[in-house]
Amino acid sequence: MAAQASLPALIRKKRDGEQLEDEEIQSFVRGVTEGTVQQGQIGAMLMAIRLRGMDAVETLALTRAMVASGRVLAWPPAWGGLVVDKHSTGGVGDKVSLALAPALAACGCKVPMISGRGLGHTGGTLDKLEAIPGFCVSQSPEQMQSILEQVGCCIVGQSKELVPADRELYSLRDVTATVDSLPLITASILSKKAAEQLSALVLDVKFGSAALCPTQESAQELAHSLVVVGEQLGIRTAAVLSRMDEPLGRCVGSSLEVLEALECLEGGGPPDLRELVTALGGLLLWQCGLAPAEEQGRQQLARVLDDGSALRTFEAMLGAQGVPPNIAHRLCAGSPPERRQVLGQAGTREELPALRGGWVQRVQALPLAHVLHELGAGRARAGDPVNPRVGAELLVAVGQRLRAGEPWLRVHHEGALCAAARRALQAALCLAPGPPRAPPPRLAATILPAGAPRPR
Repeated sequence: MAAQASLPALIRKKRDGEQLEDEEIQSFVRGVTEGTVQQGQIGAMLMAIRLRGMDAVETLALTRAMVASGRVLAWPPAWGGLVVDKHSTGGVGDKVSLALAPALAACGCKVPMISGRGLGHTGGTLDKLEAIPGFCVSQSPEQMQSILEQVGCCIVGQSKELVPADRELYSLRDVTATVDSLPLITASILSKKAAEQLSALVLDVKFGSAALCPTQESAQELAHSLVVVGEQLGIRTAAVLSRMDEPLGRCVGSSLEVLEALECLEGGGPPDLRELVTALGGLLLWQCGLAPAEEQGRQQLARVLDDGSALRTFEAMLGAQGVPPNIAHRLCAGSPPERRQVLGQAGTREELPALRGGWVQRVQALPLAHVLHELGAGRARAGDPVNPRVGAELLVAVGQRLRAGEPWLRVHHEGALCAAARRALQAALCLAPGPPRAPPPRLAATILPAGAPRPR
């Protein structure tokens, strides 16, 4: 009751721009976890933090308090230095985790990847994996350890035992317009990663028209906050800044993204997807000492993609997480038509023609994602179903010359596209009379802790 009685004073203190003490932050988080704080009070504190901010000391204290609200995973001593993970701030067509986790495991890492479901544009990593018949994202910590011993990686949902304070705060950030608060984002991401007892973490902080951070400057600010606090938690932390104005790869939508991730695991797939997988993985291998430099780490990642060991690890992970062996094998060793048969297809596959001729300058990710969301590829509220078969395939690339009437997009959906959806999709295709300038690189920068050597 003492914590409840003092909460209005804490809200006033933060509202007035003062720094909260560690004990005060712990008291607030404890009240959230135990349910002794009213939702209106939680919302008021979130808004005070959003408006007044938190310094690095407060953000670290908030993150630690959230970690302490639940169970912390423990791993065998022999895994010391090898337990790694990656987090992305989200984007359109981002299927990196599906290829990166098994590739890292094939290189000798242990990857207890705790992922989420998508809210907004399209499905998250868990939605994509659940497009595979039988895949089970609900695994206890004991089951996770068993899978890591057998396979080296697992991709699971957040257990109710891990960071329960984050689930409560996360559910309220959207309805209180505090989603974009830097300290709240930092604490939410890193509390879950700290509960995994990681040795190393790499963060993919996206910026652009279809990203959480609209500008490279705002992405750099978030990345710096994440790296600083991650290091203070004892996790070797690095971040990359990557552009998210266009979809990553060619496919958007759960089932289609699984197919594209399989192409990457076979050593092929879109170059931008492979580049991001090897860049993030190379940093992690360097951070945990399995590669002498980042470039050698990239080369190791490329080798396991090209020699089939990453794909075999992915197949083993599917089996360990509930996928029947015949389905896992057909998906990983089968032809493209057989893979599509395993995952199923939408009732309608419709190609959109270019309304005029010209050179492709870009394909905007956000309008494409909005239309697919309306067609069922994403969810507006937690718990809403996602149709894994809804999606789109880009049939063109930047720099390509299109003639009027040539198809540029294949949409997978159920039913019919309305006129407004067609207009929105056609507006996503940006054409010009001449070829475009060379596009900026997908990867814009790497953020390392102060004093850390630059990866060679």
